[in-house]
This record gives sequence, structure tokens and C-alpha cells, in this order.
Amino acid sequence: MTQPEADTESAQSDAKSKSRRRPQPKIVARFVAISWRDFAMTFGPIVLVAIVALYFAVRLIQPAPPNSLTIAAGPKGSSFWNSAQKYRKILARNRVTLNVIETQGSFDNLTRLSDPKSGVDVGFVQGGMTKPGATPDNLESLGSVAYVPLAVFYRGAPVSRLSELKGRRLAIGAEGSGTRALALTLLKANHIEPGGDTPLLPLAGDAAAKALEDGQVDAVFLTGDSAQPPTMAKLVRTPGIRFMDFAQADAYARRFPYLTEIELPMGAFDLATNLPPRPVHMIAPTAELIARDSLHPALSDLLVEAAREVHSRANLLQRANEFPAPLAHEFRISDNAERYYKSGKSFLYRTLPFWLASLADRVLVVLVPLIVVLIPGLRLVPGLYRWRVKSRIYRWYGALIAIERETISGPDTAQRDALLDRIDGIESAVNRMKMPLAFADQFYVLREHIGFVRERLANAAVAPGDTDADATRRRAAASAQASSRADTEQGST
Repeated sequence: MTQPEADTESAQSDAKSKSRRRPQPKIVARFVAISWRDFAMTFGPIVLVAIVALYFAVRLIQPAPPNSLTIAAGPKGSSFWNSAQKYRKILARNRVTLNVIETQGSFDNLTRLSDPKSGVDVGFVQGGMTKPGATPDNLESLGSVAYVPLAVFYRGAPVSRLSELKGRRLAIGAEGSGTRALALTLLKANHIEPGGDTPLLPLAGDAAAKALEDGQVDAVFLTGDSAQPPTMAKLVRTPGIRFMDFAQADAYARRFPYLTEIELPMGAFDLATNLPPRPVHMIAPTAELIARDSLHPALSDLLVEAAREVHSRANLLQRANEFPAPLAHEFRISDNAERYYKSGKSFLYRTLPFWLASLADRVLVVLVPLIVVLIPGLRLVPGLYRWRVKSRIYRWYGALIAIERETISGPDTAQRDALLDRIDGIESAVNRMKMPLAFADQFYVLREHIGFVRERLANAAVAPGDTDADATRRRAAASAQASSRADTEQGST
């Protein structure tokens, strides 16, 4: 076949190929104000993260503080009882009711606090009430609030050591009192124990003082845990009754970590009569404010604040602002109390009423995680939304570039028809897309580029060598493959 005949046949084949091509599909693309699917896929993960953050915030948030508390104090009139009454008035200013329970003293208070069914939330407990390693795990200290000096009054010749009281009748406090527990510990260190030749009588407070005055006992052990201050002041001034000066006070303080040596200066009780006539050495545990570990943080702050108002003043036994203090003895200092001692009340509680501050505090716990998650997330939403919509457009450019690359190699008639069918499939899939109106310009730009590639392919030179039958078979196979690929891609879109 001559060259003119070949060119004529190729032109006729091109004409037949073009005449056999199906008509261009109509534009059926749907334009909407917003693509809710893309919006949901963009905003959904951020909402999910916010919900998870809110869930954990709600789980960690403290409930509203209760409007009532119960404190285990001590016998009526004791220093513990008097302090509890002052606490009650202070908490009432913040609309919190403090119920004060009369008890035997520190040991009784500790027993009630250890019992979940007792209903006691907080109590005064002097040091030395627990055995080493036997401190209840559910109790913690809000701090030491005062010294609880041990006062030993006796009759007879002067003594300066507890061992000198061996064989005498001793009133060491009622069962359940901190006085009795401390006295038994100190007497045991001096080889005086119950059941021996030294009678240990369960008398406390006024009863013990009267027994000493009447000569029914030889010595009494008194502390603010279970005795009234006027009772001890009366014994100091009673003729024939002596106030013991602990010569071994420093040794006791070193041997028992919860004890402190205190020196009462000469004339501290009465300057005019110089009472006492010489400095007196005493030993004193510290009283701690013990609470359950379930105590609400807001109430913990209120109690420490009340303790500061009641116990911070100077007196004969302590300097100003020496108490309350986060001194850890048998009980660990609670995290909330330690925070309060370091930084005081939070800004909300300093500026707002207690209940309003409590409400605002809980609201902030919920809002902060939402703000931390949502604000950055909301700033990302528009960009992610645009990226998702544009990605549906840009994905077709990869297919168009692949077709252009195949065009460069000079396809024959069948290959060109197959490429044109692929372009038709791409255009058909593009025309079935649902697009937001804001991206309509990019949609039409894509269609222009599809037309550009089609026109370039239609005008490309065709390599000779294919028969009409071969071209028809290849075109049919390519058309079916292109339609299948376009439908698959449209479905994934």
C-alpha cells in the first residue's frame, strides 16, 4: 500500500472512530451550600475528642461541698472542745454547719475517725496515738494546731523524774483520752506499767483534781485533751500541790519524735507572786486536725482557715503564727492542706463568697478542657474542610496526567480510543459529583482541563499498524474498563 493510500485509510479510520464515539455526557453535578458529609468528617473527630475530654473532666470533678461537717472534739470545757466551738462559729459565716461531738479525748476521736460508720469527718488527735506502722490509710492531717503540754501535779517532796512516782497512786486520765495514752507510754519508759505495784486510776479533769486535793491520789496527769484550763490553773495555786519540772524533757523529746520540749518561764502564771518561782520544763505532743481522705477540698480550706484564725495567736506556750503548721508526725499531710499552706486560698475563694466560688471552680474544671480542645480544633475546621473538598477534585488530575503521559508515546488508533474512553469515564464521574457552591469555580476549571486533554489527544499523531477489527476490540475492552474504573472512583467519592 502506497503512503497516500495509508494516510487516506488512517483519516477514514479516525473519522469512523469519532463517529462511533458516544455523545458527551450532560452535566448533572449537584451544587449545595455545604457538604455535610465533609463537614461531619472534619468536625466529627474534634467533637469526639472534646466529648472524651469532657468525660474525664466530669469524672475528676469534685461534687459540691456538703453544707455540714461533724468534728470529734473532747470533753466539754476542754481545750479541744473550746477550739471546736470557735471553729463552728467561723464555718457558720460560710453557711457550713459544724456539728461538735463530745468525746473522751484524742484516742476516742481517732477510734471514731477510723470507723466509717461513725459519721465523724474530722477530729483533734494529739501525737503518739498510733503505733508505728499502724496509721489508718484513710486518714490524713490538715496540720498541727497547738501544743498539748502534759502537766503533772503531785503532793509531797519535789520530784523531777517520772520514775520517782513509782509506787504512788496516779490518776492518768479516762479510758479513750489522749492523756491516758500518753501517760501509759511515758510511764512504761520508766518501768511503770498497769498491773504493777503502782495504782493507775482512770480519773480525769475535775474528778482527778478533786481527788488530788482530797488526798485520794498522789499525782495527776492532765492535758488540754481532757481537762479544762481553769482546773489546771487552780491546781497551780493550790497550797501543798506541786507542778512537776521535767528534768529529762530533752531526753523525752529525742526519744519520742512527736514530743516537744517546752520551757515555761519564771512568773509566767503570775508576775506579782512570781508563779512559777523558777523556769519549768514540760513535754508536749502537738494536736493535729485529722480528717478522712474523702474530705472535700473546699471544706479542707475552710478548716485550715479556721485553724489559722483560732490558733495563730501567741500565748505562753507558742509564738505568733507558729500554728497551724504542716508538721507531719504519724499522719501524712493532705495534698489540699499542703497546697493551702504554700499558696493560700485560690483566686476564686479570695474574691467570691464560698458557695459561689465553689460553683465557679467546678464549672471551670469542665470548661477548661473544652476550651483547650475546641478553640484550636475550630481553627483547623475550615482548612480541613477545604482540603477534603479540594481533594475530591485534585484526585482526577492524577488520572489526567497519566493519560497525557501515554499520549506522548504516540498511541495507535485503538490505544487512543481507549484513552478517550478513559477521559469520558473521568468526565462522567466528575459530572456526578456533589460540590459545595463555594468550589464551583474549581469544578469548572477541572472540566476545562478534561476538555483540554481530550482535544490534545484527539489531535495527536496516531501510529500506523492497527486494523479496524483490532481497534474495535481494543476500544470495546478499554471502554468497559474505563467505565468500571470511573464507577468505582465515583462510589469512593
